[in-house]
Amino acid sequence: MRLLVIGGGGREHALVSRCAKETGRDDLFVAPGNPGMAACARLVAINPSQPDEVLALVEREQIDLTIVGPELPLSVGLVDRFIERFGADGRLIVGPTQAAAQLETSKAFAKAFMARHGVPTARFRTFDDVEGALAFARAGSFGFPLVLKADGLAAGKGVVIAPDLTAAEVAIRDAMIEQRFGAAGARLVIEECLAGPEVSFFALCDGRLGLPIGTAQDHKRIFDDDRGPNTGGMGAFAPSPLVDAGLHRVIMQTVIEPVLAGMAAEGQPFRGFLYAGLMLTADGPKVIEFNVRLGDPEAQVILSLIDEPLLPLLVASAKGDLASRTVQLAPGTRVGVTVASRGYPEQAESGQVIRGLDEASLLPDVAVFHAGTARRGDAIVTAGGRVLTVVGSGADYASAIARAYDGVAHVSFDGMQFRRDIGQKALAATGQAQVPR
Repeated sequence: MRLLVIGGGGREHALVSRCAKETGRDDLFVAPGNPGMAACARLVAINPSQPDEVLALVEREQIDLTIVGPELPLSVGLVDRFIERFGADGRLIVGPTQAAAQLETSKAFAKAFMARHGVPTARFRTFDDVEGALAFARAGSFGFPLVLKADGLAAGKGVVIAPDLTAAEVAIRDAMIEQRFGAAGARLVIEECLAGPEVSFFALCDGRLGLPIGTAQDHKRIFDDDRGPNTGGMGAFAPSPLVDAGLHRVIMQTVIEPVLAGMAAEGQPFRGFLYAGLMLTADGPKVIEFNVRLGDPEAQVILSLIDEPLLPLLVASAKGDLASRTVQLAPGTRVGVTVASRGYPEQAESGQVIRGLDEASLLPDVAVFHAGTARRGDAIVTAGGRVLTVVGSGADYASAIARAYDGVAHVSFDGMQFRRDIGQKALAATGQAQVPR
């Protein structure tokens, strides 16, 4: 089987590494990829957000299965174009249509959809005009803190938690007048602020059924102890110790199954990866947001815990035939630490030589996934905000944390920054002693 993975970040490196265990390098393509993937896949320099370029590559290389990593190609209708071009000729793609992808690409759509189908979520209001948003915030209907979300895609940074009215007014004006998030902030969703721990729940879907494939918890803030601005993710661990068998059933019954039934009833059956970001409130799990692809850095910690071949599952998802499938998850834990450039998440530096990659990759129970990297001559250099995710594997969280940070200690570049508390929440939840930072 000839495979194509779309994307070039850490999530896609994790996908490519996993797929490489089931197919040869000559049959595995990634577009555009990054230097870390070159050892196990063939890199193709195309723009994955240009459907015509992707379709041409699929035809030229006779690709059997395409796996879409990031959200942007989904938002511009890559899957729709794929289906139009190839129909039922056997060229499969894993991912939702443009309309189904609105679960992620439009916060307003997702909230209205959840309201229609009884999916538990925070109370909300949606605004297209700045004066209406300001008036609502001033009325204090949801109290404070208040959550403000840009409607469109904002690279994981379009959410502001305003502790008081002054901060809320600033955030509203920043989004809707100053266009801090570009066109994504022209419409604003205002929500009540939920309380509780956050977990991520992942399912592989075929349009009717959702097959749970893992849970995780990520760390959005740039600094230790959840301080500083939001980022795309500074690390994650899996599985989440907060999701026991009972809560797992509740999430499937109240979130995943109603979403799939609702999308099908509205004529947009959902296929591909569905990622539910949940808040575990005193009233039960409630949806914070949906993503319509694997998370990053969550993919780096959940994929290796799927204890059976991945490709048959992906084929079944693309064909709409998961009914007879189950997923066995391996025992043990994974902890991933994201290594970022100086200045991230605002103005990240690039071009710094990265040292120690080979040494870190050779450590037992350590995997290094490239994200923002590039090749310059014989060197690998930084090429973005989030540069690497270093993942440690262990029988328990403490050992996985130790392995991950051992890997990080072997890597260096000028301006390197990372959190030192990734995984500590898992230790606290399971009553284990904290690992020294």
